Amino acid sequence: MTAASARAAWIEVDLRAVAANVRWLRERIAPAALCAVVKADAYGHGAAQVARTALGAGADRLAVATVDEGLELRAAGVAGRILVLSEPAPGEWCEARRAGLEPAVYSLSGVQAAAEAAAGDRLGELEEPWRVHLKVDTGMHRVGCKPDDAVALARAVAGHDHLVLGSVWSHLAVADDPSDPFTATQADRFAAVLDAIRAAGLTVPEAHLANSAGAIAHPATRFDLVRAGIALYGLAPSAVLAPWCDGLRPAMAVKARVSHVQRLASGEAVSYGRRWQAHEAATIATLPLGYADGVPRRAFAVGAAVLLGGRRCPIVGAVTMDQLMVDCGPDATVARGDVAVLVGEQAGQRITADEWADRLDTISYEVVCGFSRRLPARYQP
Repeated sequence: MTAASARAAWIEVDLRAVAANVRWLRERIAPAALCAVVKADAYGHGAAQVARTALGAGADRLAVATVDEGLELRAAGVAGRILVLSEPAPGEWCEARRAGLEPAVYSLSGVQAAAEAAAGDRLGELEEPWRVHLKVDTGMHRVGCKPDDAVALARAVAGHDHLVLGSVWSHLAVADDPSDPFTATQADRFAAVLDAIRAAGLTVPEAHLANSAGAIAHPATRFDLVRAGIALYGLAPSAVLAPWCDGLRPAMAVKARVSHVQRLASGEAVSYGRRWQAHEAATIATLPLGYADGVPRRAFAVGAAVLLGGRRCPIVGAVTMDQLMVDCGPDATVARGDVAVLVGEQAGQRITADEWADRLDTISYEVVCGFSRRLPARYQP
């Protein structure tokens, strides 16, 4: 996310909300530790700022999706333990080692690459062994080793002087639906893997399975550590879990200042394709952000709106690359420079990321991650 600028469209991130969400989570998962997931630029909220806030509020460590994301945090001065949630690419292992990142492993080739990177470090003989984390596929079928291969891989890690097993972990597929029995199936499979590794005489320093949904709705999946992503940002993992998340505070707002106002006569059309026509005289306000900033081009077709002057004003016409238009009604007194809210609150009214997700037939994760880095960020410390 770009730094704050004078651009008339921006994202606001309430870091106090992030800190409050960390505390809310810690209270519920204790005695398990908390890993703050800050991948994808902290779900669009700004990775370095959120990482520092989360650690300061009591998160025990961080997680990212890629080595590059971890390196960005280190370049920003973020210390602490950082888990990389997938095996690094072939050319990334040495960089990950030098940056003190802790990679996932789930293949013999990955274990060997980690061992070679650790042994090749000129300081390797003087430093602690490199902590790597064995991921097991218990049913998500994305990445991870087969449960039957876990003991052999854990033994392979233990067989390298420069490596140490940091944890054994897996990922839940349907925890956001408390009625689905597959979460219990995954938990049972995971527990069986842990038992098999220990029965082989190997130590499991830490076990973790739960994401935000697991942590909130499935206490038995918490084990030693919870990896919290969406809840960190104040959003429920699913609509059905919303009542379980009353204490969370959304951290993101998206706003823009009106850049142009015009009056249209009945019958006049708006934007490319002339897909919306005024059925009566209308006041149209233009906002200086569009699909290049993450507002879907089809927003008007699904009934999306903004808050302007404390009122809901529908988006009209196709959203363009850099601008969108809203219908303020025939008698509106809107003026250039007025602030419109796409996500957030104004005058007691609210538009949430969940509302956008419902209209777009997606999830709030995609909504908040979808706002472009072209939008500058303003942080409330």
